[in-house]
Amino acid sequence: MELTTPSNTAKGPDTIFTGDVYINPIKQKMEPSRLIASIVRFTPGAHTNWHSHALGQTLFCTDGAGLVVARDGTTIRLTPGDTVWTPPGQEHWHGAGVDCMMSHIAMLEGVEDGDGTTWLEPVSAEDYRAANQR
Repeated sequence: MELTTPSNTAKGPDTIFTGDVYINPIKQKMEPSRLIASIVRFTPGAHTNWHSHALGQTLFCTDGAGLVVARDGTTIRLTPGDTVWTPPGQEHWHGAGVDCMMSHIAMLEGVEDGDGTTWLEPVSAEDYRAANQR
């Protein structure tokens, strides 16, 4: 067994997030395990860029209310206790609603040369607004 003490909270970079996002890593990839996990806290209106994961991603909502949106427009509303799986290669974004914070635990499996995330363009203001009205 090994105890890992909490790491410092880091502000999410504006190159992959819109708005204020704060990240606390929980688990880094350490062979033979490939698990990577973080607590991610989104302020109202904050969200990720479009992105995908080589081996998929699981999101477990711990607090607040938010969204997970796929390129085809499928929108899932997150509330505490909800879990969403995005399959490998599915382009999506996630974040808080317009007027509420949202926190989730993001879990994924790393690949040989990193975490397997492909970051894409920011979500347009129109797409964010439309997802919140669905």
